[in-house]
Amino acid sequence: MAKDLKDVKKKKNCTFCNDKIDTLDFKDVSKIKRYLSESGKILPRRITGTCAKHQRMLSNAVKKAREASLLGYVFEN
Repeated sequence: MAKDLKDVKKKKNCTFCNDKIDTLDFKDVSKIKRYLSESGKILPRRITGTCAKHQRMLSNAVKKAREASLLGYVFEN
């Protein structure tokens, strides 16, 4: 049986693994903002393509940046 074109999904590669980043600094707000939605929520792995290890690091970095007031908890339109 042939798969439908709708069922075939392209695997996303982790950008952090490609760049060989071992640690993610919470002070690097410009890099962190790419992984947040317009409302300020952390985007899931299935959308961003990050691996589990880097998704956890990203989540912790966002939470630390919010605590340090570098990022807001909610973005206003």
